[in-house]
Amino acid sequence: MNRNTFNALLVLALALLAGLPRLAHAAESYDNCTGFITSLPTTITSQGTWCLKQDLSTAITSGMAINISTNNVTIDCNDFKIGGLAAGAGTQAEGIYAAAVQNVTVRNCNIRGFAHGIYLGTYGGFVVEDNRLDGNTKTAMYVFGDGSVVRRNRVFDTGGSTTDTSAYGIATVYSVDVLDNTVSGVAATVGGNGYAYGISVQLNDGGSISNNRVRAVLADGTGQASGIGFSGGSSRNTIRGNDVIGSSAPGINYGLQCGNANQHAKDNVINGFATGILTCTDDGNVVAP
Repeated sequence: MNRNTFNALLVLALALLAGLPRLAHAAESYDNCTGFITSLPTTITSQGTWCLKQDLSTAITSGMAINISTNNVTIDCNDFKIGGLAAGAGTQAEGIYAAAVQNVTVRNCNIRGFAHGIYLGTYGGFVVEDNRLDGNTKTAMYVFGDGSVVRRNRVFDTGGSTTDTSAYGIATVYSVDVLDNTVSGVAATVGGNGYAYGISVQLNDGGSISNNRVRAVLADGTGQASGIGFSGGSSRNTIRGNDVIGSSAPGINYGLQCGNANQHAKDNVINGFATGILTCTDDGNVVAP
C-alpha cells in the first residue's frame, strides 16, 4: 500500500468515526452493583451498592429523592445526574438522605436543585467522594457522624432558598475529615441578612480540614461570611494547605474562623477577607487583604 492510499483510507476512517453518534455516558463497569435506581423518589432498604445507569430527576418539593434506610450502602451514580430543579427555590426536598444509619458511601453523583443535596447522619462512618453538587438552595452537603470523610467533591452555586436565608457549601458535625474539595459560590438569600459558609465545621475533635479550595462566599446585609468556620466545640484540628479566597466585600467576613487556640492553621493562603484568621493559632500562613 503506497502512502497516498494509506492517507486516503485514514481520512475516510476519521470521517466515519466523526459521524457516529456519541454516547452520553458509559460506566467503566456495573459489575459491583447490587441493583439499579431507575426512578425517583426511591427508598433503599437492602445493603450493597446501588447504581445509576441514566440521569434521573424529580419535582418533589419535600421528602427525599433517595432515602437510605439501612446500614452499609453505597450509592454510585456513575457520574449521572440526580435532579430536583423543577421544585423551584422554595424546595424542602433532600437529594440523597440517610438518618440513624452508618457506613454509607455516596460517590460519582451530580446532584442539583435540592434544599440539601446530600444529608447523612447520625452514626458515622460516611464517605462522600468525587461528587459534583450545584444549584442546591440551602446546603450542598451535610455530613453528621464520627469517622466520616468528605473528599474530592466539587460544590458550586449554593444558596437562593426562599424559605431559609443562610447557605452552606459543606457542613459537618463531629469528627469528619474534609479533604481536597472545591467550594465555589455560596450566597445567602438577598434581603434576609443571612450567613454564608464555604465549609462549616462543628463539634469536630481532631479532624483534618486540608487542601480545600474555597471562594466566592457571600453573606447578606448584616450576616456573616466565613470561608472555613469552626464552631460548637471543635478543638485540636489540623487546618492545612487550604486556599480561601474572598471578594474584599465590606461587612463581617472571615477567611478562617476558629473557636479556640487549640486549632492550628498552617500553609493556608487567605486572601480578600476583612479578617483573615480569627482565633486559630497561626503556624505560618499567607494572609492578604
